Amino acid sequence: MDLFLHYLSLPYLLRGIGFTIAVTALGLAGGLLVGVVLAAMQLSKVGPLAVIARGYTVIFRGTPLILQLVFAYDALPHIGLKLSALGAAGLALAANEGPFIAEILRAGVLGVDRGQLLAGQALGMTPAVLLRRVISPQAIRTIVPALGNESVSALKNSSLASVIAVDELTLRSTQLASSTFDFFSIFFASGLMYLVLTGAIAMIQLMAEAALDLDRTPSDRFARFLPWRRAARAENDAGQSNHGRAGDEAAIAAVQSAENGQTTTSTTDSQTSSRGPLRVVGAPRPDRAKRYAELAQRPAAVRVMGLHKRYGKQTVLDRFDLTVQSGEVIALLGPSGSGKSTLLRCINHLEQWDAGQIHVGGRRLGYREDGRPMNARDIANERASVGVGMVFQQFNLFSHLSARENIAGPLRWVHGMNAAAADRRAYELLDRVGLSHRADALPRHLSGGQQQRVAIARALAPNPRVLLLDEPTSALDPELVGEVLEVIRRLALEDGLTMIISTHQLRFADQVADRVVFMSGGNVVEEGPAHELLTRPRHPLTTRFLNVMGADTRFEVAP
Repeated sequence: MDLFLHYLSLPYLLRGIGFTIAVTALGLAGGLLVGVVLAAMQLSKVGPLAVIARGYTVIFRGTPLILQLVFAYDALPHIGLKLSALGAAGLALAANEGPFIAEILRAGVLGVDRGQLLAGQALGMTPAVLLRRVISPQAIRTIVPALGNESVSALKNSSLASVIAVDELTLRSTQLASSTFDFFSIFFASGLMYLVLTGAIAMIQLMAEAALDLDRTPSDRFARFLPWRRAARAENDAGQSNHGRAGDEAAIAAVQSAENGQTTTSTTDSQTSSRGPLRVVGAPRPDRAKRYAELAQRPAAVRVMGLHKRYGKQTVLDRFDLTVQSGEVIALLGPSGSGKSTLLRCINHLEQWDAGQIHVGGRRLGYREDGRPMNARDIANERASVGVGMVFQQFNLFSHLSARENIAGPLRWVHGMNAAAADRRAYELLDRVGLSHRADALPRHLSGGQQQRVAIARALAPNPRVLLLDEPTSALDPELVGEVLEVIRRLALEDGLTMIISTHQLRFADQVADRVVFMSGGNVVEEGPAHELLTRPRHPLTTRFLNVMGADTRFEVAP
């Protein structure tokens, strides 16, 4: 035991630890740099770059580190690059670690939900903003454990540097054991030193994971270094049930009672799966004929002309035409695969199309004045300036941000609004959709209906000219549909927004839409005033669809 304690404090071995740490630090720093470059090359859309990166990965992952160490120390001098033993060891370890770190980084980036990227694009975020504000914060939390493991592996691999005479801990332990023949005590002490070093790495990893834990509020000193803003959460926030909606219902009722005597009732029972006579819950638009005449005098907000879109050999939109007047609410109906979602994504330029043009507010989307296509950054800026908001089927909230930050963040990052004004706007909209009491809740602490209401508030935040809603209730449990439809109904009837809604909610379509467009096979089969088309369809396909969806030609309008 005395010899063991003596070796633990022996300066000869302690200096070996210094070389071990130096080799590991050089290898990890260089490996991180190489890994970032390799990951970027593989994630790029430039084929040759991805091929080069993959080739490098195959070579350096497929050959032993000890051979790479010998090559760096003995072969590089033949081409005029003479390195010290420490430098050669750091270079070889960096070259070896690079591919492994690249795969960790790539996995972290690819692990970010694609729906969140689409939401960021729809909000007008440029690729750089998306990377900084959406991808990196979420990827980092995935990457930290794997990087911690790779750091431990690099520390242990540094012992191989002894083959090129780096005086690191393993070499010094071997030399000392060879001279004293006390192999057990020396290597036991050496192993304990490695254990202390790897334990330090593990502690750093755990501290990083704790700091990045979204369910913990970081200290004010540390919070400013995080790639997202976090506010103190309500103390009872984590304890609230995901499906506890009593407060939400009360908030909605309070908002409704504040309206100017307008009667509204729940639309929870308006499920498309119901059968029998279609009953409209809540009064439909009053004076429809007068409204149609008024809309006809307004300028076009959206004009789709000859839009053609194919996925491989499948035609999704076939020379599609549609004009939407300013302030008009259009309901898109049709079976799955009829092109409704693709049309909405094309309008917001989240999808490229093969032929045709789309104009929003008189501007041709996706093209410069000289007719040349825009790059990704210009398209993002165009989305922000044209003013097209979008609400997705799967909510697509940024999972690392609270409800408030999901709304306020894009206002700061895209529209340059200061933090105080952005927060005020976020609270205003959350209050409007009945969720002011859940402002600091993370998306995973909200029910599906609550998440969709936050998504609607986020889309409304920059005051868009046009609001696109892609099956906003399809991912919700039946009991949650009503609360979302009520929010949309109020927007349609009170705000005068131009809205295009893809939906299967027939009662809802009759209640809020000015016009219904029935699609099938990428074409408009039939269109007309909402109530007229839903009660007296002319085309057999429309009739069959309405019957399948449980509609009846007899409508009862609630008093």
